[in-house]
Parts: sequence; structure tokens; C-alpha cells
Amino acid sequence: MANTQTTESRRELNAIYEVSKTLASSLDVSKTFREALNYLLHAFDWRRAFVVLSEPDGYLRGLCAVGLTREEQQRLQFQSGEGIVGRVYANGIQVIIPDVRAEPLFLNRTGGADQSPGVAVTMLVTPIHSDRRTVGVLAIDCLNPDQLRGFSNDLLLLKMVATLMGQALRLHRSVSAAHDSMQDEVRRMGKVLKPSQQIDQVVGVSKPMQQVFNQVHQVAPARTTVLLRGESGTGKEVIARAIHNLSPRKREAFVRVNCAALTESLLESELFGHEKGSFTGAQGQRKGRFEMSHGGTLFLDEIGDISASFQAKLLRVLQEREFERVGGSSVVKVDVRLILATNRNLERMVQAGEFRADLYYRINVVSIQLPPLRERREDIPAMAQLFLERFNQENGRNTRFSPGAMRVLTSCYWPGNVRELENCVERTATMAHEDVITDLAFPCKENRCLTQVLHHIEREDAVRPTRLSEIPIEEVAMPPAPAVPAPQPVALDDEPADSATHADTGGSAQPADGKPEGERERLIWAMERCGWVQAKAARLLKISPRQMGYALQKNGIEVRKF
Repeated sequence: MANTQTTESRRELNAIYEVSKTLASSLDVSKTFREALNYLLHAFDWRRAFVVLSEPDGYLRGLCAVGLTREEQQRLQFQSGEGIVGRVYANGIQVIIPDVRAEPLFLNRTGGADQSPGVAVTMLVTPIHSDRRTVGVLAIDCLNPDQLRGFSNDLLLLKMVATLMGQALRLHRSVSAAHDSMQDEVRRMGKVLKPSQQIDQVVGVSKPMQQVFNQVHQVAPARTTVLLRGESGTGKEVIARAIHNLSPRKREAFVRVNCAALTESLLESELFGHEKGSFTGAQGQRKGRFEMSHGGTLFLDEIGDISASFQAKLLRVLQEREFERVGGSSVVKVDVRLILATNRNLERMVQAGEFRADLYYRINVVSIQLPPLRERREDIPAMAQLFLERFNQENGRNTRFSPGAMRVLTSCYWPGNVRELENCVERTATMAHEDVITDLAFPCKENRCLTQVLHHIEREDAVRPTRLSEIPIEEVAMPPAPAVPAPQPVALDDEPADSATHADTGGSAQPADGKPEGERERLIWAMERCGWVQAKAARLLKISPRQMGYALQKNGIEVRKF
């Protein structure tokens, strides 16, 4: 008998230790309470358990439960004094119900009395106190077939567990209150020290976005052409619309055209319009987007993707603010404020001859660089919450993020920027099985994030050697290319031809052992094999054309022209 009591006392002591350790492991009381209840049910053969907490509206609602389905958990709602749970909350005393079927106050909202017909179900209920007031109720039930089991020790253990839960709740609420107070103070001091600029439909409290907002407010009242630059998904169209809404033209039309989505002929007809019979299918005169946006703003997205011939046509419109419709001869004058956007490097395109320099100077009047999402992580929590609230409103849900889930969102790289964040929030909220989105709900936690895989592939493709001396000669060796006859240089001042050739190349490209050693020799070797075509030589050495040009210039190698 003594051994049995010792074993039981040891088990209860271990239970108190495990529960206290679990409750102290995190400030997420919903998670720690559920883990504590789960341990108790397995340790003491209890069947089900739940915790309800009081809310400002006076109702008791379920915080967590073990052994109940989601539908049963949603029915955990009581008023003070209603049923057994409400009575315990109102009176603040523990109760034991030997058989809930014989208790008239038992409401059976979760169906606990119907799951084991013919077997007595005993229920133990204890209040949870914090700061000398009752803040919730802890309840468990278990099977008692012969109604011979005594529950005095279980009730005492439950009282100690409820006391630990009350302390955890008090600590959680004090920390939350201190955190909220600190956040309010930070926001107040931020407003006092430097008033922040805001734009409708745009979230941005970070320093990079505040700089963008300041530029938007400064440029909006003018008629100046604006070039928005940044990675795909950074919100260039939203900023363009904000510039229009803050300008004197806000009552006029805001017209958007995606230049990358149309062919050159369609783009010309779309922007300038066409006359009747100008081409097959043109059954009447049609106004273009320039005419439709007269007096307002025209937003040309992906301007870096238009063809070279269309760049010349667009340049005249930007300079003269006039054009002819396709198939027409009359000049149409328009008053349009132009906002353009691109995610491409226009300077590099100009240098490569892919973009007209005169058009570049015409559109690059005021340039606003939009930062990628990874450089403005302070904005991610507010943006994610905004997207989640929009999802809840559209789908009639009440989903929310846990602190762990918000940490996952904040730490992600987000190669797709704001667009990817919005899609991730919507996808995760749609597939969530509970109202609280945890860190485990995101696909990246199970290596199922396709964007992460895509970004990894892009990074692998982007890896290129940066030093020519690091490239082994075996890697650049290729089958012999067709021989390209080199021009015979004209010797000046009776200088021998071989001496002129040596002066032109800066030395022999092929040493006596047949393998070029230094960086300069590798460059000359590659250029000679590729007929002095820089692009081919760059591919042979597995470097970019830009790196090739820089290396040639650095080593003083003059490119031969045939």
C-alpha cells in the first residue's frame, strides 16, 4: 500500500514538474496550455480536457482543448453562471461531477456524455485565478465505469495545474502590455522626431519606403515624366497610381499599358489608335491610349521590352506630344503626364545598343528606385496582416498569425517581393486547418516552396567565375574552331610584320608549352580562337560579356577588327 502511494505521489510530482516546465517554455499560452493538457491526459488516463478564458464581452470562450474535434471546440462558449463551467467561473470553487448524465446543470455542448453509453463519465472542473480574480476555467473528464474511483488527489493536482496556468497568464499579459506600451512609445517618438509620409493602399514605415514616399509627394504636383525602377513585384503600378492620385490630374483618367504583353504592331495601334481600313479588321476609327489619357496620366509598364523601331516612334511623341494614328495623316496633339516603369538595367541596355540613348535621356527625368522587400523587412508584418484581413473579409474567415508564423514571414528572402508575399499569405490561409496560422503551416517548412526552389536555380545559374586566372585551361578547352585568317598588319617605318603583330597583341598568346598561363595570355588565346568576337570568347571562358570587356580593357588588349 505504501509503495502504491509513493508511486502515485511520484507520478503527481513528475506531472507538476513537466507542466511547469512546459508553461515556462514559451509566451504562447495557447500552445503551452495545449501541450500541458496533452501530457496530463496521457499520464492520468483522462479522456478530454479544455481551458476557457473570460473575454471583455463577458463570455467564456475556448482557448485550447485536447480530445475534442474542431467543431466541438467551436462550441466551447459559456456565459457566467451558465452550466457547470459558468457556475465554477462565477463562484470560483472546484467541483466534481461523478456522472454528468445525472447532473441537470450539465449542458453537454461538446457531446461528452454521448460518446460512451452505459459508462459513467466523471467531470472535474476548477477555476483559474490570476491577480486574485477568476480569469478562466480548467475542466477534464474521464470514464468511471464502477464509480468506485476517488478523485480527491486528481482534483488537488488539477488545482495546482490551474495555479500554474494562472501565473503563466499573468506573465503573458504583463509582457504583452509592456510590449504594446513600448511599441506605442516607439511610434509616438517616431512621429515626434520625424513625421512619416503615407500613401493610400501602400504600407511603408521603413526608411527606404519613407524615402520613396517623400519623392512621390514631391514629384506628384509637377508634370514631369517619372521613371519607376525596381524588381518585379515591388509595387511600381501602385506607386504610379499614387502619383496620379496626388497630382492635379487626379480627376482625369489613369490609363495603364503593359508594353511587354503586346507585339510591336498591336502596341502601336493600342497607344496611337488607328483609322478605318488601316489594316484588316479595322472597321472604324479607334482612339489610342494616348488620346484616352488626355488631361490625365499614362502609365507605360515594362518600357525596357519595346523594340528598337518602336522606341523611335515613342521618342517623337515624348518630345512633341503629338502623333498620327495608324493609317492616318492628321496630327493629334495630347496633354498627357507620362509615368514609365521597368525592372531592367537600362544603362546596360544603352551600352549594349539595345535601347536608344536619346530615349533613355528623355524618360529618365525623375527616377524613383523601389526597394525590394528584403531591404524593408520592417514593413512585412503590417503588409502580411493587411493581406490576411483582406482574405478573411473575402472568404468569411477569422484567421490570424501566430508569433512564430510572423517570424517566418519576416525572415524569408522574398525574391518575388510584395506579389509573392501576398500569394504566400493567401495560399497558407486557404490551406490552414485552424484559425491560427503557425510556422509549420508554410510550405517552406516542408521544403515545398516552389519559389524557393526557383530562386535556388536562378542563383546557381548566376554563379560565374569572376577571375580569369581561376578558370582551369581544361574547362575552357573546346574542339578546334574553324581557322580564321588573321589580317596581316602593315609595318610602319620599315618595321617587320612579326614585330607589329607582337606589339598589337602584347606578346605571344601561346607559350612554348602550348598552354596559356596568365590572365592576359588566356584572354588573347580565347579571342584568337573565336575570331576576336568578344561575346564568343566570353562564352568560351564562361564569363559575361561585361566581364570580358573589362578584362580586355584592364590588360590593355586592343580588339582586332576585320
